[in-house]
Amino acid sequence: MDGQYGDSTRTVRAVSFPAEPGSPVAPSPVTASTYHLSPDESEPLDVYGRYSNPTWRQLESALAALEGAAAALTFGSGMAAITSTLRVLAKPGSTLVVPADGYYQVRRYAAEYLAPQGIKIIQARASEMCEAAGAADVVLAETPANPGLDVVDLHRLGLVCRSRGATLVVDNTAATPLGQQPLSLGADLVVASATKALSGHSDLIAGYVAGSNPDLMAAVERDRLLAGPILGAFEAWLVLRSLGSAGLRFERQCQNARALAVMLRGHPAVRWVRYPGLPDDPSYPVAADQMKRFGGLLAVEFESAAAVNALVERSELVIAATSFGGIHTSIDRRARWGDEVSDGFARFSLGIEDTDDLIADIERALR
Repeated sequence: MDGQYGDSTRTVRAVSFPAEPGSPVAPSPVTASTYHLSPDESEPLDVYGRYSNPTWRQLESALAALEGAAAALTFGSGMAAITSTLRVLAKPGSTLVVPADGYYQVRRYAAEYLAPQGIKIIQARASEMCEAAGAADVVLAETPANPGLDVVDLHRLGLVCRSRGATLVVDNTAATPLGQQPLSLGADLVVASATKALSGHSDLIAGYVAGSNPDLMAAVERDRLLAGPILGAFEAWLVLRSLGSAGLRFERQCQNARALAVMLRGHPAVRWVRYPGLPDDPSYPVAADQMKRFGGLLAVEFESAAAVNALVERSELVIAATSFGGIHTSIDRRARWGDEVSDGFARFSLGIEDTDDLIADIERALR
C-alpha cells in the first residue's frame, strides 16, 4: 500500500506503531543502557545499550521503510555509517572507488586509513564513476555530489558493478529517500547522514546504513557492535520525532531551491548556478530519470569571497553554516574548507521559509 501514498503520508506512517490501550500516541525516549537481565539467559535482546535498543529498532524500521530496504542500522553519524561499511567491504588487495567531488572526509579516510592496509584507492568524479567502476571491487558513489551537485547515473553504474561482481554503496544524504531510491536502481547498500534533511532541525548528528542483503547487513551490524559507533537513544528518538514532518519539509526545501536557482541564474551578481532540477543543467537528463525530487541544495559561483560574505551580512533570512538540510536557509563558502573551488563558490541549503519571502530577501541582499 505504501507505494500509493505521497511522501508526507509515508513519513507519518513510517513512524507510527500499533495502537495499544493506555499507551502514548508517540514513542518516548528510552534509557541508553538496559541492565535488567531476564532469567532466560538465551534471550540476549537489550542486555546492554551498545548491543541493541528499542528506540533504535523503531527508527531503523522507519528508515528501512523509507529507503525501500529490508533493514536499516543507525549510527552516531553519517561518517560512522560510511567508515563501518568500508571496513566491512574493502579488504587488503581490493580496489575501492570513492568520489573525487563528494564529501572530503571520505577521501581522507580512504587515504589515511584504508590505503595503508593495501587497499587501492581510485578517486573518480561523478562523470567518471561508471568508467572507474570497471576496475573496482567496491564503489562508493555520492549523488548528487556535494558540493558541486553533479548526478551519477545509478542505473548504469549498477549494471557495471553487477557485471564485475563489485559492491555498490550509494551516499543518499543530499537526495534523501524522498528524492531518490538507490536500492531500486541497483545499489547494494545505502549510507546517509540523518543529521541533514531527514531530522531537519540542526540539533543532532546521526547516520544510517540500509539494505536488503542479509549477509551484508549482518556484517555491518557486527562491525557496529565491535567498534561501537552507536547512536544515542535520545538522538534516535529525536530523529524518529522529526521523520513524520520530513515529507512536508523536504517538499518546501525543493520548491525553494528551484525558485532560487531560477532567480539566480539570470542575476548579474552570479556567474553560474547548478541545480539538477533546472532543465538546462548538465545533470538534468539523468536526474529527471532517477530522482523524484531534486533536493534542497544548489551551487552558485559569485565574484568573490567578499560577495558571499556581503550577501550573508545584508540578508535577514540567510545564515552562514556548513551543515545543511535544516529548516533555516543557509550558505556555505566551500573554499574555506579546502574544496577545489573558486573563492566565490557557495552552496545554498534551502530552508522552509515562505518562497516569496526568501526570494525577495536574497534579491535585496544582492543589490
